[in-house]
Amino acid sequence: MAEDNPVLAALNGSLEDIEQLSREWPIKPELQEYGVVTSVGQGVAHVSGLPNVGSEELVRFEGNRLGMAFNLDPDEIGVILLDECADIDSGSQVQRTNRVLDTPVGEGLLGRIVDPLGRPLDELGPLTGVTRAPIECPAPPIMDRAPVTVPLMTGTKVVDALIPIGRGQRELIIGDRQTGKTGLAIDCILNQKGSSVICIYCAIGQRSSSVAKVIADLSDHGVMGQLIVLVASADSPPGLQFVAPYAAMSMAEYFMRKGRDVLIVFDDLTCHARSYRELSLLLRRPPGRESFPGDIFYVHARLLERSAHLRKERGGGSITALPIVETEEQNISAYIPTNLISITDGQVYLTPELFQKGILPAVDVGKSVSRVGGKAQLAAYRAVAGDLRLFYSQFEELEVFLRFGSRLDERTKTMLARGHAIREVLKQPQYHPLSATEQIAVLLAATTGLLDNLPSQQVAGVMERARGELSRSQISSSIEAGDKLSEKDRETLLQLVRNAIAWKALSH
Repeated sequence: MAEDNPVLAALNGSLEDIEQLSREWPIKPELQEYGVVTSVGQGVAHVSGLPNVGSEELVRFEGNRLGMAFNLDPDEIGVILLDECADIDSGSQVQRTNRVLDTPVGEGLLGRIVDPLGRPLDELGPLTGVTRAPIECPAPPIMDRAPVTVPLMTGTKVVDALIPIGRGQRELIIGDRQTGKTGLAIDCILNQKGSSVICIYCAIGQRSSSVAKVIADLSDHGVMGQLIVLVASADSPPGLQFVAPYAAMSMAEYFMRKGRDVLIVFDDLTCHARSYRELSLLLRRPPGRESFPGDIFYVHARLLERSAHLRKERGGGSITALPIVETEEQNISAYIPTNLISITDGQVYLTPELFQKGILPAVDVGKSVSRVGGKAQLAAYRAVAGDLRLFYSQFEELEVFLRFGSRLDERTKTMLARGHAIREVLKQPQYHPLSATEQIAVLLAATTGLLDNLPSQQVAGVMERARGELSRSQISSSIEAGDKLSEKDRETLLQLVRNAIAWKALSH
């Protein structure tokens, strides 16, 4: 019998036989490390044991529930739960997985709706063509980064002309509730349709109905083929909401390293900060200002620093981040908004006053800024929008004097008329992004005074007519290639607007 069993034969044989068996025998023992749940809270658990567990390591509870090791104390560890905890009780067994929390990345995610762990939410079957990558990665070093010089066109006139965004930039979208922050970001995604830019929409702590509406709008406009939607809704565990933006950034980094350009929208980081505060307080981390932990700045900084424009030697890809943050009563100096303003490269500020007046998008030009500026703007914009920001701010100040019934000279009246025309031109309905050539044509008409004497209710019709004629011209290629606006092109654009004004006059 010992002859049939190599193990028994080796034990009965010499030391050389045992060593030979250890080299050839395919099965090697594996050691598993287990712990025990000592207490469970809303979204967190305390576990004793697991002395060798690492920070942010994935652990598995009974029932195949997942968690992430967060607090590493001498006697126990604090675990963030990534699944519902209804069936996790004190005394439940916890097992190490010996790997950090990761998420799927790759081409197979395009057109899919997933959660931060990569579980499909769209009923299209399992993911294919993906690999996995850690959700936490170091930001690209300074020497691997290139200057931000290539524009990322949003399709929104007031942004592209006055607050330009470049590929690799981090531009904050900030404002009160219901002022159009998400709509502005969605318009930017829609404007990438047909381009090489990969888009990622990361919904954090949003209502499921709101997320479903956004997904339906994106699908109706045909951009799902180049879009990844990552959802951690309001009814998801707070741990899943906390890891969501890091998972989305890892998905974006896969494409950036392949030399692709990526646009990522975080909607929104206010909910992300609140989920982190909830987890930290439950894990008894020391609270600071507004009960947020002291490292809340670092939580967002290490996320947004991962967006960059890489040098050609490193692939030349880029990640453009549009984080959204919500203010209360226009308190732009609150803790989380000021943190994010200092981390990002500028902000687009939306106000409820403009929204209530019907001036949409409700962008406050005076409080909005892009720290990259004209370096990431097409040359043709500088010819028509170079002084537009200053002029528009002066116009808004002059409007205040109209309340007092002041007598105005002709120069001031002309300035007010042009300001009203520019305001009408900068209005834009949602889900109607414009090409660079269309934007430049209407801005040129407004800044040169062609629309000064036109009734405000007719401006939209004239611009629509001019856009129709513009689609049949050959100017777009040179403008979008970054060439300066020549005198010939300038006169051609103005003539198209004059023709539209004449057509409008005849139609009335």
